[in-house]
Amino acid sequence: MDTKKALPVLFAVMFFVMVGFGIIIPVLPFYAEEMGASPTQLGLLMAVYSLMQLLFSPFWGRISDRIGRKPVIMIGIFGLAISFFLMAFATELWMLFAARIIGGLLSSANMPTVTAYVADITSPEDRGKGMGVVGASVGLGFILGPAIGGIFSKTSLSMPFIIAGISSIITFFLVMTILRESLPSEKRGAQSKKKEPMFKAMNGPISILYFLQLFVSLSLAGLEATFAYFAAKRAGLGTVELGYLFMIMGLAGAIVQGGLVGKLTKKYGEGFVIQIGIAISAIGFGLILLVNNFTTAAIFLTIFGIGNGVIRPSVSALLTKTSTAGHGSTTGLLSSFDSMGRIVGPPLGGWLFKIATGLPYISGLILSIIAFALYQVYRLTLKKTQTV
Repeated sequence: MDTKKALPVLFAVMFFVMVGFGIIIPVLPFYAEEMGASPTQLGLLMAVYSLMQLLFSPFWGRISDRIGRKPVIMIGIFGLAISFFLMAFATELWMLFAARIIGGLLSSANMPTVTAYVADITSPEDRGKGMGVVGASVGLGFILGPAIGGIFSKTSLSMPFIIAGISSIITFFLVMTILRESLPSEKRGAQSKKKEPMFKAMNGPISILYFLQLFVSLSLAGLEATFAYFAAKRAGLGTVELGYLFMIMGLAGAIVQGGLVGKLTKKYGEGFVIQIGIAISAIGFGLILLVNNFTTAAIFLTIFGIGNGVIRPSVSALLTKTSTAGHGSTTGLLSSFDSMGRIVGPPLGGWLFKIATGLPYISGLILSIIAFALYQVYRLTLKKTQTV
């Protein structure tokens, strides 16, 4: 399957996966509350999904290096469908937890395998463009999902879960019928035959890039967890305005990922784009402290969203170009670091917000500076290893 045909299919796959995931976001807190969940249990219900992704992303990435991408993507999407239907018909809290665990365990196959698929079908110079397209589909799906969830929740709280399940089943058949395998049989298992450890993908200077992504995810998760309270306190914004704000930020990020990342990485290289992205999101964090109405919130969040949006696709492209492990092992490990940031970020952000309302964004700014410094360390270490 050539790149021109495969990328739109992968765009659709990740778009539907993220729409399904996003649909349940505004509904899950109320749904769990109906089953008697306390705020702590709700937090655990959210975290357990990311925890499964943290633990199993490297496993699925590695499996896809062994058996091919298509079957693993299908497992991931089918797992999502099962978890959505289980949630739709859950009657007790433990059933919701079981559904989230199953969903997280199986759907952790999606992101690393789709990213590895992109790495398989793109040339090194077009890698950034391919990763940007996947990033844009994730962003757009995540914007539309919560809006759809909000609309269908008016019918009943279980309806968004049924819609998400149906959307996953449609995506499953889309993959089964249209998507072709990207990893030729002769390339499968090339890495696994050597019986190399799971963390082989972290050998050498590129290990620094995984930690860079961790700090970026950590800062983003902290912002997402606390911005609603911050905007309400500083600018008196309610849930509707917040929905629009995150929509504007997501759209800006998706447009930049889909259109600009490829052109910039081709012209200046991934390293340049990563540094620019970190610098812009750091500026965004600083500006968020000055939010005082809807307009300033929209502008400053968008600046942050544009900066943050270009980092992950560029890191993915750079890693898959330089890692000696299989593409699946590499992207699986990256997804794992991403999940770690999403698990630690919200409680850390909440704790900092309790101390002082602006602290999550000051810490985001500091984390961005650390990420920028890590890239400089990576660059210098790479130079040293190349000259030895």
